[in-house]
Amino acid sequence: MTSKILVIGATGYIGKVFVEGSVKSGHATFALVRESSLTDPVKAELVQSFKDLGVTILYGSLNEKESLVKAIKQVDVVISALGRTQILDQVNIIDAIKEAGNVKRFLPSEFGNDVDRTVAIEPALSEFIMKAQIRRAIEAAEIPYTYVVTGCFAGFFIPSLGQCHLRFRTPPTDKVFIYESGDAKAIINTEEDIVAYTMKAVDDPRTLNKILYVHPPKNIVSQNDMVSLWEGKIGKTLEKTYVSEEELLKSIQEAQHPMDFVMGLIHAVLVQGDLTSFTIDPSVGVEASELYPDVKYTSVDEFLNQFV
Repeated sequence: MTSKILVIGATGYIGKVFVEGSVKSGHATFALVRESSLTDPVKAELVQSFKDLGVTILYGSLNEKESLVKAIKQVDVVISALGRTQILDQVNIIDAIKEAGNVKRFLPSEFGNDVDRTVAIEPALSEFIMKAQIRRAIEAAEIPYTYVVTGCFAGFFIPSLGQCHLRFRTPPTDKVFIYESGDAKAIINTEEDIVAYTMKAVDDPRTLNKILYVHPPKNIVSQNDMVSLWEGKIGKTLEKTYVSEEELLKSIQEAQHPMDFVMGLIHAVLVQGDLTSFTIDPSVGVEASELYPDVKYTSVDEFLNQFV
């Protein structure tokens, strides 16, 4: 029997993909929504689309323990997709799960770097430290968990070819900034594939109290690899400007928030090789594409085809 899943942070960037993916994979799906968020027409439309999919909308807030506990008591699995500013608010979810006493699995808001094995610097480091604090709080509360470590979101990372300005809609066709040598290996997955692997994991005893690493081999690529794939598709060589680590560090110090965070993330991933700086320890982690070879994931190469 498939678990009933509650998504918290359901109207956010990755949260909505989790809601849709949960329904698609056959789970009874619940979304916790603040009633006040319905005053935003975009969010109201999104919530209506959830209802149309058969999602049960539960109204409540992280700051209203009663509504949180009531929501959690209706499900088996809780997935948090809260954004960066709310990472530490997840202690409220931990407390509510502990009080409810029925949850088989909690997946906190991770979906990025392995925060216990990071070589990141500030300001990215602070976020990773907060996520690590949430891990320790889950373990101290003895709540069953899976931590999902996914690398970068393709929707943000690939259109820019890994450049700091992550708001590109399509990859550049003239010039590109390459950080350091451009050879550090990153891991980049589509948001839909991240969710598909996660949905496989929620009821799998092999992922209980483990880290699920979404590291499919075709998506372990360097910035040079990405640029080369793109050049091959458009039949043109881009003009490359190489940015040294020293220059990037200086830019991070001078940048305003949140650009400093984005640059810090780029430094961690494309200069330090943060996502591939360790091997998976089988005592704490498992790799998704090995566990679930039936998931037909989208490679970085295939993802680029939509822009040609």
